[in-house]
Amino acid sequence: MENLNWSELGFGYIKTDYNVRCYYRDGKWGELEVSSSEIINIHMAATCLHYGQESFEGLKAFRGKDGKIRVFRMDENAKRMQSSSRGIKMAELPVEMFEEAVRKVVKLNERFVPPYESGAALYIRPLMIGLGAQVGVKPAPEYMFMIFVTPVGPYFKGGFQPSKVCVLREYDRAAPNGTGTIKVGGNYAASLVAGEIAHSKGYAAVLYLDPKEKKYLDECGPANFFGIRGNSYITPQSHSILPSITNKSLQQLAEDMGLTVERRPVPFEEIATFDEAAECGTAAVIAPISQIDDLDENKSFVIAKDGKPGPVCEKLYHKLRAIQYGDEPDTYGWISIIE
Repeated sequence: MENLNWSELGFGYIKTDYNVRCYYRDGKWGELEVSSSEIINIHMAATCLHYGQESFEGLKAFRGKDGKIRVFRMDENAKRMQSSSRGIKMAELPVEMFEEAVRKVVKLNERFVPPYESGAALYIRPLMIGLGAQVGVKPAPEYMFMIFVTPVGPYFKGGFQPSKVCVLREYDRAAPNGTGTIKVGGNYAASLVAGEIAHSKGYAAVLYLDPKEKKYLDECGPANFFGIRGNSYITPQSHSILPSITNKSLQQLAEDMGLTVERRPVPFEEIATFDEAAECGTAAVIAPISQIDDLDENKSFVIAKDGKPGPVCEKLYHKLRAIQYGDEPDTYGWISIIE
């Protein structure tokens, strides 16, 4: 794209050429359709508008030094979308169809995949919504699955640099045994108030505590949290945390680097013992945390004392990105090359 400055891209929406769509009607999925329109027509009584029957995913395509386009772990996104569908009673899209749609939409918009070493990638956004006129609270009779793509730069303007997060106990991201473990829009709507308060005070994100007892670490803004202590990679486990594909991948890499992986309830006080801490997800990969401020208790925990990412976070970040871009061999079968 001659008029796009790839290295200056933010994390936002840029119009691309095509999106793909598929409808679920009469108990079955139809064929994939290609559209150049950014608009969708939906009935005003559709369940996605009234009862939150909506789920989405996020993944990326990367252009390697060899010019090939690689997509990272799309089968995991497909399975997580099925889990979301089960969680809010939507039709499940077969994994093969999800993967076919990803391949198709990336290929159709190939000219928008940023060049190697630009620091940018093609963000892929699958979406499923409940359609069909419904006034009673019940699952929709029809669904639409679609994927659009947009080239994006780093999620945080500073890139791979530590930032501060805060704890706000009066806000919950999701309920225990609610929809926290599935990727639905309502979880993100529920985080907007706390997120805006945090941003207005100069923090990158809110570090949520568990919604039941307010004793354990939960999610960090829209991402998973992990801490490094000595030779351990420690990440919270609960009934309200979304299983992050990035976190899952980092745990595998950490294990292979000789770290002990601990996935368990993590008491809030434990943050004082961490050598490093970070949030992780598709958008940012790893966003190191320099400081955690407990605004309710007026306490501050400084983690990155020199203001730089820690050595383990740095190693994990560069290793994962090297696999995504094809700079290092993919020994895990995580990469799909778009031919």
